[in-house]
Amino acid sequence: MMVMLQEMVRRTRQHHAIEHATLHVLTARHPGQRFSGYSDPLGFIITGAPDEYTVRRAVGDALLRLQAGEHSLALHPNCGTNLVTSAVLVALVALILGGKRKPFERFVTMLIGVLPVLLFSKSVGMYFQGYTTLAEVGDRWVADIQPIALGGLRAHRVLFEGDL
Repeated sequence: MMVMLQEMVRRTRQHHAIEHATLHVLTARHPGQRFSGYSDPLGFIITGAPDEYTVRRAVGDALLRLQAGEHSLALHPNCGTNLVTSAVLVALVALILGGKRKPFERFVTMLIGVLPVLLFSKSVGMYFQGYTTLAEVGDRWVADIQPIALGGLRAHRVLFEGDL
């Protein structure tokens, strides 16, 4: 049971890295267009790509580039890990500095404490992405890419080979 859980976490981290690399490739090929992704143990979802061919090419190139050693592609500045890191750090600082002061004094104190946290939290989030992604993807290969309905968004489901 523990081995299966560890394997699910490992694959999710790998898929997260491939998702980020795919987003980097898509963004470079389609400047100004918005893309996003979500990873899980079976693969990931990409939103914003115009068609399956575009996604298939981007995923293939992303995998090849990660396997060739471009591990920096596994980290993405707009990752949810950065958002969560910022939110947690800001909440902690606000809790610590809040105290029992007058409202205006509490506001100013928290603002002074929160601003520096916001400035460095993205760097901390990028650091944590080293734990939420795994750029060693030599054992991952695409099984299927399917267009899916995701609300009103254009999306594609990328699935990888291998049993859990």
